[in-house]
Amino acid sequence: MNQTWVTEFLILGFSETPQLQMLLFPAFLLLYMVALSGNLLIVVVIVSSPALHTPMYFFLVNLAMVDILCTSTILPKLLSSMMADRTISYGGCIVQLFFFTWSLGAELLLFSAMAYDRYVAICWPLRYSALMDPRVCKLLAMAVWTVSLANTSVHTGLLLRLPFCHSNVVQHFFCEIPPLLKLSCAPTHLNEAMAFTADIILAVGNFSVIMLSYVCIIASILRIRSAAGKRRAFSTCSSHVLVVTLYYSTVIYTYIRPASRYSLDKDKVVSVIYTSVAPSLNPLIYSLRNTDVKAALRRLFS
Repeated sequence: MNQTWVTEFLILGFSETPQLQMLLFPAFLLLYMVALSGNLLIVVVIVSSPALHTPMYFFLVNLAMVDILCTSTILPKLLSSMMADRTISYGGCIVQLFFFTWSLGAELLLFSAMAYDRYVAICWPLRYSALMDPRVCKLLAMAVWTVSLANTSVHTGLLLRLPFCHSNVVQHFFCEIPPLLKLSCAPTHLNEAMAFTADIILAVGNFSVIMLSYVCIIASILRIRSAAGKRRAFSTCSSHVLVVTLYYSTVIYTYIRPASRYSLDKDKVVSVIYTSVAPSLNPLIYSLRNTDVKAALRRLFS
């Protein structure tokens, strides 16, 4: 068969209308600047403040690093495609997918580690220092990065075996698994099965563990007699619940379905939430709702 093999992809983006592009460019530029500066500030504040050298903030530093990796993988190329060339090489597309999937898996696993930390802190306060000592925290962080690296390596390896000869137009604003599978001229059943399995384990599985943790946390909080104690316990978890709900709902929606059911406009909007909006909101949520971080920020700037 005479086939033309794809050597580069055309990223369709959001719109070819110049007026709409002029509105979207500053919006995504603002999201990237907020995400990059906010997460870098979180890292600097926590690292430079000995009072914040605790397990909760150790995982928050890891979350900030994951968000920096995610936004830096997606948004610079998106911004450049809005202004000039919308093409991306085959190798560049694979690299983008590799690092994005790595950051996605790491973020899902980090949320579980953070939920476990809050569970131990509230439900087992007397054993907290023993159960969450620095060695345990480092092992958990290492497991997060290693498991997510293995996950992205499997998905990238499976994608590399697929030929792309039907079209090179990616109906998305970056290289993600579902829209790329639609372009393959070979069966993608194995890729879809692995994506579904990873979503069940990393997204649905972790989300279930987190919800179970918070059921135990809420039950423990309700046993606290003082109203002040209840407010303080709820305040340490409320920001985490906000981020988890926003992130997991969109990721599960995107990856739980086969590629054939991928919807162009609707899924682009959903992807914006977990690639751009959530990483931008994380520093704001964790800093504006956290008195310890706000105190450390005041000390840093004074």
